[in-house]
Amino acid sequence: MGAKSTATKASSALSRFERARILGARALQVSLGAPILVKTKSIEPVQIAREELTAGAIKMLVIRSYPDGESERVEVAF
Repeated sequence: MGAKSTATKASSALSRFERARILGARALQVSLGAPILVKTKSIEPVQIAREELTAGAIKMLVIRSYPDGESERVEVAF
């Protein structure tokens, strides 16, 4: 698993909290009828989101804000 970072203040790897947020957001989208981006036999939105993330089908942007006022943009492209 990896992510492309546009800055180098922190690691470009997603934290467990960022990963959980992305999976939750995508699972909500799937449960509301968004198209599924990978072939799967699962009907559970969270499992589908996990498979999409593993397959690299999810494209999202994580913006990290730091106490000093700076921010970092990390493109999620697994």
